[in-house]
Amino acid sequence: MKTSFLMTPGPTQVPPRVSLATAQEIIHHRQPEFGELLREITEKLKYVFQTQGDVLIFPGAGTGALEGAVVNFFSPGDKVVFGVMGEFGSRWAKIAEIFGLQVVRLGTEWGKAVTAQDLELLLTSEEGKGVKGVFITHNETSTGVYTNLEEIGKVCQKHKLLFLVDAVSSLAAIDLQTDQWGVDVVVTASQKALMTPPGLCFFSVSEKAWAFNREATCPRYYWDLAQAKKYLERKMPQNPYTPAVTLLFGLNQALDMIQREGLEQVFARHLRLSQMLRRGVEAMGLELLVKDEAIASPSVTAIVVPPGVEASNITSFMRQSGIIIAGGQAELKGKIVRVGHMGYFDAYDIANTLTTLGRAFQEQNVSVDLGQGLQKAWEVYNHG
Repeated sequence: MKTSFLMTPGPTQVPPRVSLATAQEIIHHRQPEFGELLREITEKLKYVFQTQGDVLIFPGAGTGALEGAVVNFFSPGDKVVFGVMGEFGSRWAKIAEIFGLQVVRLGTEWGKAVTAQDLELLLTSEEGKGVKGVFITHNETSTGVYTNLEEIGKVCQKHKLLFLVDAVSSLAAIDLQTDQWGVDVVVTASQKALMTPPGLCFFSVSEKAWAFNREATCPRYYWDLAQAKKYLERKMPQNPYTPAVTLLFGLNQALDMIQREGLEQVFARHLRLSQMLRRGVEAMGLELLVKDEAIASPSVTAIVVPPGVEASNITSFMRQSGIIIAGGQAELKGKIVRVGHMGYFDAYDIANTLTTLGRAFQEQNVSVDLGQGLQKAWEVYNHG
């Protein structure tokens, strides 16, 4: 039986060489050979994060990294801004509230992007007085929208605020120039564009962020980044706790693949193939949730389900046909389906997904011009 292909917002398809690497014989995490592996991976991650700052690795999910970013740099009562563009920005804000931070939500309707202008307006208002940090979800997988971090970074620098970014579904798919754009903390996870199974998360930390860390009093033990930094700086680098050794074997291979392709080429591939899918969807006669290409995510696309159609029937048909996509979340549950396109995928995967998606809607008696959709998709791929 043919196995299913993952076209979800995460986890994503894992390359065979990465899977094979995770199957090699395990090594002990307090031995020199592991230290060499950790050193090598950390340097490769700096390339992907586009930073000269510290990069720390933890066993854990992306949501754990979001919590780590809250507790390591702030104290109960600190006033912070969260850009909320969907479910994951909302989740991050809730985590901060649990730890006693004073949260100001900067939000628009789902499917719209938070902008630098929105942030500047807030910070110069009465509500924006006393803010210490800004948290932004770079790429919101619940809606398929992403925002301009470079411009937001300029606002944060102008107001001398700590700038923290959730890049769980954007790092290695969308350009994120950590140092150049003044991003102080970036968090991500292994199971998206890094093409590795779930179970690893990562932090990029600037010198400015370490200064905040020294003053922060939120409780932390497992997510103590300063402790992780001390272990990493030993003569033979280590993790403070037992690391996910086999996942690191796989990650090392995935990072090699990214370096061989080159970051610019990786970003260009994601953008081109995402446009191939979206133009194909439109040509079939279906509606996109995010219609503005300037904020349409290169790593996930949300498609509106017409009235009277059960979104679960679309995802079920796709699953039975060997392609896994996702439904909507929270207020968009039942209203959209989401196609992930990040990491290990190519134009033929997009074409196959588009074909199957068209058949799924046809099965629900939705008028779809499948031929026109495929023609347009390949036209975009071949000619841009």
